Amino acid sequence: MVKIIEKAPAKINLALDVLNKRSDGYHEVRMIMSTVDFADRIELEHVSGDRIVLYSTSSYIPEDQRNLAYQAADIMKKQFEIDSGVGIKIIKKIPVAAGLAGGSSDAAATIRGLNRLWNLKLSVRELMAIGEKIGSDVPFCIRGGTALATGRGEKIKMLPAPPPCWVLLAKPNISISTAEIYRELRLNDVSHPDVEGMIQAITMQNFDGICNHLGNVLESVTVRKRQDVAQIKSLMTRMGADGVLMSGSGPTVFCLIRHESRLNRIYNSLKGFCPHVFGVRLLGSPINLE
Repeated sequence: MVKIIEKAPAKINLALDVLNKRSDGYHEVRMIMSTVDFADRIELEHVSGDRIVLYSTSSYIPEDQRNLAYQAADIMKKQFEIDSGVGIKIIKKIPVAAGLAGGSSDAAATIRGLNRLWNLKLSVRELMAIGEKIGSDVPFCIRGGTALATGRGEKIKMLPAPPPCWVLLAKPNISISTAEIYRELRLNDVSHPDVEGMIQAITMQNFDGICNHLGNVLESVTVRKRQDVAQIKSLMTRMGADGVLMSGSGPTVFCLIRHESRLNRIYNSLKGFCPHVFGVRLLGSPINLE
């Protein structure tokens, strides 16, 4: 039996700015995202009957229409009139509700995998158009790599990969509601990141410039609600991280580290304080869809 396997890498936000609230209820954003070498694994195969069967190794995510990977399969079955069944297995590594786009990346990997399983021969643009129907981060997750995302996050402009470095991810044992953070965001009362400066630093392969231009307009809102996010940031900084920022709406905090020896020191310091700590590499380059 044919089984398709896709990796679903997590993303971090190197810069995240919110410009305004749109008439459709979404927020206009301008952000730079990059994938890291930390991924869920998606396994797809044919099953009997005209149905979608989804299983996850995590008890924290739904296995029905509420799941973004399920939604991706449902949309593609209807759009391309697929009358055969598909089984989706999600082997979770990325923490749930962490600000790392785990659900969106699972959906994107499902779209890529079903394109192969059903031999649809869709272009990258067509795959991203399907992803746009599911969620704002899904189009980026189709290709991954490093990109500027605008609109509500669905308009993607690819950027060069940043210089290689280590990324330490630390998630406190809490969940954050993205909708709640956006509701409490007051755009006149926050510091907006220099997104253009970040683009220039990436283009020039300037690691120090990237660290100096890290910024997330949502961070101050989340920190007001969850002091443990601020505590993780402070610990990473004190231990010598080169750059520290919260990813997405949180609560995961990441730091960029040039040298592996420093990574190990910060990792060991955080393990006693934070239940979910991962040392990974920055990927930065897009997924090969050939």
